[in-house]
Amino acid sequence: MILIGLGVGGCSLSRNDAAFAQMEGDVTGSIGAASHAANNDGPTEADLALARNAASDVLTKGDRDSSQPWENPSTGARGSVTPLASVYSTDGRSCRDFLASFVKDRSESWLQGSGCRTASGQWEIHTLKPWRKT
Repeated sequence: MILIGLGVGGCSLSRNDAAFAQMEGDVTGSIGAASHAANNDGPTEADLALARNAASDVLTKGDRDSSQPWENPSTGARGSVTPLASVYSTDGRSCRDFLASFVKDRSESWLQGSGCRTASGQWEIHTLKPWRKT
């Protein structure tokens, strides 16, 4: 899994100035997220919030080979977040890419994201989107 993640570690950083980035890709906005979740195809906004919190936690720890689990008891979704590659610098800020798993019922999918450290030392998650093999 980590080797797969390292393959996407060179993804470009797409900044969103919000403290918590919204899901990108096929699902944008609250209406899209609600209908997407109603189809049981992917994460709800609540699932994404928990995954973003886990990403921020694991990036704060800074361990090279660590993962942070997350779980949403109300939807039954769960997963883990694993940092990829090394910290890199963008616009004078330390940033890092990560890969997050999303498991619900019998299906599993992956999300890729990036976050950067703020001046106060907190990690802001800027992107979180479905991982697509290229």
